[in-house]
Amino acid sequence: MNRHNKIYLPLVAVISYAAIACLAMGEPAVANPSQEKTQQLASKLQSYVGNHVMAGAVLLVADKDKILQLETLGWSDVQAQKPMRDDDVFWIASMSKAITAAGLMILVDEGAVQLDDPVEKYIPGFKDVKVLQEDKTLVPPSHPIMIREILSHTSGMRFLNTRDHQLIDSVPLKTSVEHALEEPLLFDPGTKYQYSNEGIDAAGRVIEIVSGMPYEKFLQARLFTPLGMKDTTFYPNADQLRRLAKTYKPGKEGLEETTTQFLTYPLDNPSRYPAPGGGLFSTARDVCLFCQMLLNGGTFEGKTYLSKGAVYEMTTKQTGPKVDTKYGFGIGGSDYGLSFGHGGALKTNMTVDHGQIRIFLVQHAGNWASGNPNADFDAEAKRIYSKTESPNPEAAAPVGTQPPAH
Repeated sequence: MNRHNKIYLPLVAVISYAAIACLAMGEPAVANPSQEKTQQLASKLQSYVGNHVMAGAVLLVADKDKILQLETLGWSDVQAQKPMRDDDVFWIASMSKAITAAGLMILVDEGAVQLDDPVEKYIPGFKDVKVLQEDKTLVPPSHPIMIREILSHTSGMRFLNTRDHQLIDSVPLKTSVEHALEEPLLFDPGTKYQYSNEGIDAAGRVIEIVSGMPYEKFLQARLFTPLGMKDTTFYPNADQLRRLAKTYKPGKEGLEETTTQFLTYPLDNPSRYPAPGGGLFSTARDVCLFCQMLLNGGTFEGKTYLSKGAVYEMTTKQTGPKVDTKYGFGIGGSDYGLSFGHGGALKTNMTVDHGQIRIFLVQHAGNWASGNPNADFDAEAKRIYSKTESPNPEAAAPVGTQPPAH
């Protein structure tokens, strides 16, 4: 197969929307955007496909109740000239972190876990961790790593452990955490920020231990099935694999088809395991349902998944006073939870911004050859669709964490 695949045919832009609303559970209500708005959003990004910067993408703009625009651009398979569809499946990679954090916050809401609990209460191996000093000596941490620190990337744990050779799905979750604990912490917990799949994987393991269920089955039962996220999975089935958009990277002759170093192939290999820090596959509609649940304060279509306080804690800065980076629990947050979101390794992204949801799904490895399609999509969506009324941070904050008056 020729792995240097340029896009030769004219750009295909498929606009997907329903007349007024879908009443079936799991199908987000969809507005009917004007032709002018549709053309404005499409035209801004068409050149990226025509100039071989990206193969194709699914774009979604929504509010807390409905999808405002759902659009596809370009190709899911360049060589086969297969147009992108709005139900195509994508590896959403680190966007999985927010979903894992939501799962753990369900247990926090239920009183089964406390955010200030030491992780060693659930995973005894954390009792033996040491901190690597500049002089290469090892010392005990000043305090046991807390649940809140594995959720906010302030635990001192690494991005990935050495033993699993960058593969996030090659061993069972219990084993992956054990491998992570073979290496020392990079810094004393709570003093710095280090983006860490290891920490989020540990959070997934806590979910297993506390719930008594496999991590992936807990997410299925408590989030995916009731929310209607029917295409969100660690294990794409045959139909989902047929809808999986291919991955591309910049090459000498346009876009080259590629794979990712973090996953085990083939993706239907039964020896693959769920990875809390980055293993999920999903669709734009499914990601939208999750974002709408958060934007509605944890309650969606009459069912409560999380308390308003849990959502507020997830989406506000949780990195502590010694760290400038604004990251919540499993998701990038802001001071009052008004803007939050997360991206993935292949340039996927979800953003909730003052009531507006923006989802950008693509499978692109490495840097953009030119420009930034996601940034342009964000800017154009904000220009075309006005943001809705901002959530009330005081209403969402749990007792004792209300933001100061200003």
